[in-house]
Amino acid sequence: MKQQNHTEAGHLQRPGTTRVLGRGGDGEAMRRTVLPGGLRVVTEPVPGARSASVGIWVGVGSRDESRQQAGAAHYLEHLLFKGTAKRTAVQIAQEIDAVGGELNAFTSKEHTCYYAHVLDEDLPLAIDMLCDVVFAAVNTKADVDVERSVVLEEIAMRDDDPEDLLHELFTTAVLGDHPLGRSVLGTEESIEGMSRARVHGFYKSTYLLPKMVVAVSGNVEHGRVLRLLRKALGDRLDGERLPSPPRGGRARLPQQKGLVLHEDETEQAHLLMGCRGIDRHDDRRFALGVLNAALGGGMSSRLFQEIREKRGLAYSVYSSTTAYADAGTFSVYAGCMPDRLGEVAAVVRSVLAGVAADGLTDDEVARGRGQLRGGLVLGLEDTASRMTRIGKSELNYGRHLSVSQTLERIDSVTSEQVAELAAELLRRPLTTTVVGPYSDVRDLPDGL
Repeated sequence: MKQQNHTEAGHLQRPGTTRVLGRGGDGEAMRRTVLPGGLRVVTEPVPGARSASVGIWVGVGSRDESRQQAGAAHYLEHLLFKGTAKRTAVQIAQEIDAVGGELNAFTSKEHTCYYAHVLDEDLPLAIDMLCDVVFAAVNTKADVDVERSVVLEEIAMRDDDPEDLLHELFTTAVLGDHPLGRSVLGTEESIEGMSRARVHGFYKSTYLLPKMVVAVSGNVEHGRVLRLLRKALGDRLDGERLPSPPRGGRARLPQQKGLVLHEDETEQAHLLMGCRGIDRHDDRRFALGVLNAALGGGMSSRLFQEIREKRGLAYSVYSSTTAYADAGTFSVYAGCMPDRLGEVAAVVRSVLAGVAADGLTDDEVARGRGQLRGGLVLGLEDTASRMTRIGKSELNYGRHLSVSQTLERIDSVTSEQVAELAAELLRRPLTTTVVGPYSDVRDLPDGL
């Protein structure tokens, strides 16, 4: 391989080349190679580690489904472990258990990740097994039928968890009937109608090398990872296609709803209030991280202090953000006794209005920066977290910020930047979502 020290975006790098993306404090280099067919391979050595984490990231999620395919990406996440051309589901489970490793997957709205975490000496098994599962799954009709029941159980489990259901309802209310607003799980109707032809067709048409990133972190060597991948993938590595560029653009979203109520005989009322946020390509994402941490990210946050510590209105209260390629959300959650719901909602509105008008104090901003710094560094203590970081960075941005560069971006956030963002974001139309023992919106207390 031709090796150069460039940091061009991953989707512009030609197959057959390797780039050094950066070096850690110990001098170890993070590298990216583009293999034939447009498959990107990113490795990050972690000196002293005795483990290796491997992830195959596929730039395909629930937003890539048609309405008839709703839930197909998540269905595939289940199906691919049911058997391949050379391994049964039992063999897959036995082989990974025999080395004490972890093999799993998850699906989001914009990507799917299949990953393994093993001892460094078992890296060949992890790469071979993941490539087998992702590229050679057979997806038989019998397995599709068996897994249908499992996915329906997962939907039922979601519906039985008020907080999970609340977040789903909120996302749909804010983002509307856009693929981003739909559930990753699909619907009972779409899963009941998910044929083998439909789900396997989705697999064959979307699981393409240019949309994939293999991320490896731990006690690993880049050249060895490449050799193992070539052996596992064989003639699948073919062609001169460039990797796919990161998602971008601007989502065309329908009008959001103002209030959504779902009746459920719960002991608590569950409240989620929020608005549309910013996308992950927005340079203000670091200011948003600080704002979110200071508003509802910890015990010292303003929402926690006002709602739990000062008034004792709720046990759980926090704020959160989601950021997609072309849209995002900001929200505040609280779970409280039904007779306190109105007061809790009023306090949330008051806090958001206050921060929109006056920003945060310098001390709050400093604590928010500190939370982000600590969370970032402590989250990189294990190889699995590092693999996730480099895999998502490559897929979502095609570029990588080092830990030092990210810390610098966080430290550069000022109180003025946070105040400016808060003034814009927190004045946007609010959506309020409630799950609780109310049969009609007219039963809801004042304050909503």
